[in-house]
Amino acid sequence: MMHQRRSLMPLILGNVFCQYQAGDPYSGADPGAGGGGHDPSEVPPPFTGQHTSDYLSNYCCDICGGPEQEHRFKVLFQVLDVNGDGGICINDLTIGLKKLGFHRTEHELMKIVKAGDKDLDGQLDFYEFVHYLRDHEKKLRLVFKSLDKKNDGQIDSQEIIQSLCDLGVHISEEQADQILKSMDKNGTMTIDWNEWRDYHLLHPADNIPEIILHWKHSTIFDVGESLIVPDEFTAEEKKTGLLWRILVAGGGAGAVSRTCTAPLDRLKVLMQVHASKRNSMNIASGFLQMIREGGTRSLWRGNGMNVIKIAPESAIKFMAYEQIKRLIGSQQETLGIPERFVAGSLAGVIAQSSIYPMEVLKTRLALGKTGQYKGILDCAKNIFKKEGAIAFYKGYVPNMLGIIPYAGIDLAVYETLKNSWLQRYAIDSPDPGVFVLLACGTMSSTCGQLASYPLALVRTRMQAQATGGGPQMNMTTLFKHILKTEGALGLYRGLAPNFMKVIPSVCISYVVYEHIKKTLGVQTK
Repeated sequence: MMHQRRSLMPLILGNVFCQYQAGDPYSGADPGAGGGGHDPSEVPPPFTGQHTSDYLSNYCCDICGGPEQEHRFKVLFQVLDVNGDGGICINDLTIGLKKLGFHRTEHELMKIVKAGDKDLDGQLDFYEFVHYLRDHEKKLRLVFKSLDKKNDGQIDSQEIIQSLCDLGVHISEEQADQILKSMDKNGTMTIDWNEWRDYHLLHPADNIPEIILHWKHSTIFDVGESLIVPDEFTAEEKKTGLLWRILVAGGGAGAVSRTCTAPLDRLKVLMQVHASKRNSMNIASGFLQMIREGGTRSLWRGNGMNVIKIAPESAIKFMAYEQIKRLIGSQQETLGIPERFVAGSLAGVIAQSSIYPMEVLKTRLALGKTGQYKGILDCAKNIFKKEGAIAFYKGYVPNMLGIIPYAGIDLAVYETLKNSWLQRYAIDSPDPGVFVLLACGTMSSTCGQLASYPLALVRTRMQAQATGGGPQMNMTTLFKHILKTEGALGLYRGLAPNFMKVIPSVCISYVVYEHIKKTLGVQTK
């Protein structure tokens, strides 16, 4: 029985995709390979509602031809469509894959259906099934090429050992052989592309480790706001101390970039609190006002506290993130997107709660007049004496609420941009290069800031409310007051200098980050 299943699988899966010219080590897998054939791993064009046969004839292969290609897809679809209703549901997959000698957990089957179910009807029709196979095979091809260190079209035990070692996982040669045997159908103790594809084709792979490696530590760059979702590190990185060296490099880069862009940051705070319809404060007049009041040095007022809080916030956020990962039961090095959002948001709440008094001090120092405070400690003593300990948590509620849209949008945009790049441009390697990483990180963080900016503005105004310095308003009252007196645009005061600092902050942060990493002997992919 087992022999029949093993022979059935290559018969159906092995011919799902056409084969390129003989001699190509990535037969059937490499877009751009010789032969002039249509790329079998390319995602099909958008479905426009035409009949399935018309759709496939429009997307035919120059080598195997449309009708033959359609037949191959239909054979596999019919095997998995157990009840013959024209759709593959989780139950169909369970029974159909058993016929092919595969066992998948219910969670894995749900992932397959969810990944391909474009119309959200709980099953895959023929078009959705074809689209899923092509899309998934492209990811598998990228991983196969990454594992194939010798570039000979075969993966052996040493390449498996080396690839896992790069991820911080060490295995013995015997364990590597066991991995090979699970996929090796012809007894050569190597895995070619067809064996790799046949084994993994109907297995969900959302977090492909080799692809993730190239995207790791790419969101460390500072854009002047808190990064809500921390980076993830392998067990090996933690064990060797690489984790802390990367955090030190990121903290140092953040300190330098924030110091260089501090005048824009202080201008943002002044505009958030003082700009209104009744005055004409803009970027130019704001800078002139700061220089007239306290000289050039006043442009950096409050920056010391802004730099000091980087280290404790980063450390607390990372440690909280690791503990939350354990609490939600994740045994993986890399979480899925929903888990990352939950863990990252909660870690951000814990870290911000711990260092929030520093945020209040930074705002008060930035808004202070020349000579008002002798320094950070004097400012803290003054606030405590006149307003009490509760003053150090003014604006706490809108600050915490702002974490949710910032983290959610930042993560969603980053993942969308990353996946879009992989789909369109990842041909020979999943490594996007530093400029793509910087662009994705900058765009995602900027979108997150834009969504959470009204809450950040309300937080700053609440932090600025000193006892005896005017009416004390809570979050809801302040929102209504701003909308009534300044309109919706009033919630975005100071947005221009905030965005002006993004690009220089990212560039400075990257250069300093790489320099500190090199000094500390850090080598990352």
